[in-house]
Amino acid sequence: MDPVSRTPTKPIDYAALSAGYGALTGALLVGARVKGAEPIRPAELPVLGLATFALAKLVAKEKVDSWVREPFLEERPDGERRPKGRRMRYAVGELLSCTRCVGSWSALGLVGMRMLRPREAQVVLPVLALAAANDWLQTGFTTLCAQANVAQQRAATPAEAGAADNVRRFERPRG
Repeated sequence: MDPVSRTPTKPIDYAALSAGYGALTGALLVGARVKGAEPIRPAELPVLGLATFALAKLVAKEKVDSWVREPFLEERPDGERRPKGRRMRYAVGELLSCTRCVGSWSALGLVGMRMLRPREAQVVLPVLALAAANDWLQTGFTTLCAQANVAQQRAATPAEAGAADNVRRFERPRG
């Protein structure tokens, strides 16, 4: 990421984003206290973590949410993404291009939902967590298949001239 001096932003733009995050965090604390919300138990953290991963990936990367990023990011066909505009628009574009950055805001929103609307969170959080688990499993499956294909191709193409003789030597006699 480029330093502020090399972007069309000013430190105050990032300060405004930080202040907004802090204000939302403060509002969540006050709202949870007024409501008497139950604290988040450690056992809930894995589901919240997976849900945060899925929501951040959805907002920052997936085509279906490109409408959210479009005012702030130029998304090129080669996959490169560049913030648009200047000042706050550019800073928001940087934020939306970073899954870790969007993840912090997603975590705040999901914790807020869990604290202030626990019944709704009982539906949304598992859906997002399962979407994240599916994403990881699909990626793992694709990787394993690709590795198996490479191994199969290597086995079909002998690496050295004598390899074919070695294979014949260990074959069962036909008869």
